[in-house]
Amino acid sequence: MGKFKENVIQPILDCWSLIVGLKITGKYFCQPLVTVHYPREVIDDENLRTYGGHVELIGKPKDPATPKCISCMMCVTNCPSKCLTVVKSKPPKLTAEEEAAMKAAEEAGEKVNKPKAPKNPAKFIYDYTLCSLCGTCIENCPAKSLRFSNDIYWVATSRKEMKLDLLARLKAQATELSAPAHKTEAVPAAAEKEA
Repeated sequence: MGKFKENVIQPILDCWSLIVGLKITGKYFCQPLVTVHYPREVIDDENLRTYGGHVELIGKPKDPATPKCISCMMCVTNCPSKCLTVVKSKPPKLTAEEEAAMKAAEEAGEKVNKPKAPKNPAKFIYDYTLCSLCGTCIENCPAKSLRFSNDIYWVATSRKEMKLDLLARLKAQATELSAPAHKTEAVPAAAEKEA
């Protein structure tokens, strides 16, 4: 009985396992491809919306070069990886004339309002090498000024390049969006030879 089980039943069970595997493979073999062979193929914009890359700042609707960030430091405080560094802006320095006018107003008993610091950050540094892409900074931002990037083609060749200045990146994106697109027309090879 042992030889029968080993020589007849076991090969049948092995074939059954092969048939189940081929059934699964055959089911997915007939469906459209999911893999993109980059750089010969490019992903369409609809699929790019679902990609979550590195964190980036969101600009204000009227001024896309200015971040929505109010420098509340919630993102820095809640980040488990400590990959964000935000430096608050300092209040503008007063000129000698303004200081003299303020002192005179104080001596006269008037209430003097000192200039307040702008709410926008002076620096916003993001270290992508430390980030775990957990999204805690995005969830805790009261101004909703952070989001995941949709840039799937971003490449860095060193660790230095992965330390991003998000303010400079936001300004570059704003100027890129506001610049008019230059359309260059392709000249056919026959027209080039005639000229």
